Amino acid sequence: MNSETSTDRSTFRPWHFFVLGALMAATAGVLRSAETPPAATILLSLAIGAAALCGLALLRTLWPLAGVEFGVDGGAVSNRAREAIEREKALVLRSIKELEFDRAMGKVADEDFQEMATRLKARAIGFMRQLDSGTSEYRDLIERELQARLASPGAGSSSRAASSAQDACDEADACESCETVNDADAKFCKECGETLR
Repeated sequence: MNSETSTDRSTFRPWHFFVLGALMAATAGVLRSAETPPAATILLSLAIGAAALCGLALLRTLWPLAGVEFGVDGGAVSNRAREAIEREKALVLRSIKELEFDRAMGKVADEDFQEMATRLKARAIGFMRQLDSGTSEYRDLIERELQARLASPGAGSSSRAASSAQDACDEADACESCETVNDADAKFCKECGETLR
């Protein structure tokens, strides 16, 4: 921790107020209760600390209603938050696929499809931007690992095997009746609706 970050006034967080308030209240309580037994002084200090924790919990509960981020840096996303965002993104992308299938089957009007698809795509783009916001270090790590794998002697044969496996997958996902290539997890053709093998 350098002197610039330790003396920067913009790093003050709302929870600092509760810590300082609890310490000052506990100090004042101990000074006022000089003639009381030690057990009472300890209980008083614990009660003041519990009150500060309750105030902090109330602040954390009400702070999102103000629309301000609470203690979240604009930088990298934590692993748990990243997993939650990835799940949400996958659900939105699956919803877009289902919406396209419903339109192809004639279940959704074109105007409704455009409106819903626009909203879903905007939401998916928002999730992708959130995931990309703190990935510069991940990108560097991936680039280094990719360069190391490409430099290894067995990289050529593994990439050929992967491309032949992908070609086999693409052939297996083609619809028999209209020959449309579908996604690997598709159960029905997205063009004609026939059941895939």
